[in-house]
Amino acid sequence: MSDALSETSASVRRPLRGRAMGLAVAGAALALAAPVPATAVAGQARAASADPVSVLAYTAKERQEALTYWTPARIKAVGKSVDLGPTGPKAKPWQGTAMKTVGRLFFVNASGADTWCTATAVKSANRSAVMTAAHCVRRGSSPDNTNIAMVFVPGYSKGKMPYGAFAVRSAATPRNWENDSTDDVSTLVVDTDKNGLKLTDVVGGQDIDFNRPAGGTISSFGYSATRPQLGEELLRCVGTAKKQSGLQAIPCDMSGGSSGGPWLADFNATTGKGILVSVNSSLDSLTPTQMQGEVLGTLAKKVYDRAQHS
Repeated sequence: MSDALSETSASVRRPLRGRAMGLAVAGAALALAAPVPATAVAGQARAASADPVSVLAYTAKERQEALTYWTPARIKAVGKSVDLGPTGPKAKPWQGTAMKTVGRLFFVNASGADTWCTATAVKSANRSAVMTAAHCVRRGSSPDNTNIAMVFVPGYSKGKMPYGAFAVRSAATPRNWENDSTDDVSTLVVDTDKNGLKLTDVVGGQDIDFNRPAGGTISSFGYSATRPQLGEELLRCVGTAKKQSGLQAIPCDMSGGSSGGPWLADFNATTGKGILVSVNSSLDSLTPTQMQGEVLGTLAKKVYDRAQHS
């Protein structure tokens, strides 16, 4: 498995750190993130606010346009535009209780391509918070390259949107991601649904834990762009988390589209609930059956708090 896919494959894996490969799908565009000179990064860091959290906000008009943009036909088309090879063997279609909290996060990326990630509704003060990966919001080390038309569809399955679509109002990411591609985690805040109901009042929310040591059995979920599912069905990997170069890793071979999907510890297959301890971030290019995710620490907690209290 290579760091970049061919132009005919209609997809992208963005290098995130070292040997890692990002997992966001990029529609019909091939757009590898260009390396940023160290002097430019340093200049951006100096110019940036001392605030460790960066917030990207969308206007009411932009949010309405996003809901209008993501028609069922467009959603169907974006899945058909990408094929990253066969699914598995570690990733299995989830056939248990409906995962109401997990859904597809649709958006138009910085290259102008329709695409998607995976995201999860979590418990929060505003009952409107969603966890995903920072690279599903913006390119790392490139503050001006942000995604637009973001819509979260919880419980998505084979074209069905049983709980509707929620426009993303704002997206908080670590300033570190914006400037130097580290700390790949984001907390989104979504609008109410068309009936005026808040997200977790509709689908519930997963518990979330910070500063939890890596280890234990993890269930990871994602809408991988591998066939035959091509993003239409939720996949699951199960494995023991281990520390790895400041991150944590589990055995998993989900690919593009699974970015941002939850890592759930203490997962109860009957209730569909667990404790979110990370999100899908990248595959190691030398071990493409190993999924990496951040250890959610103090900075991730600041990102989450900024979102949940907005």
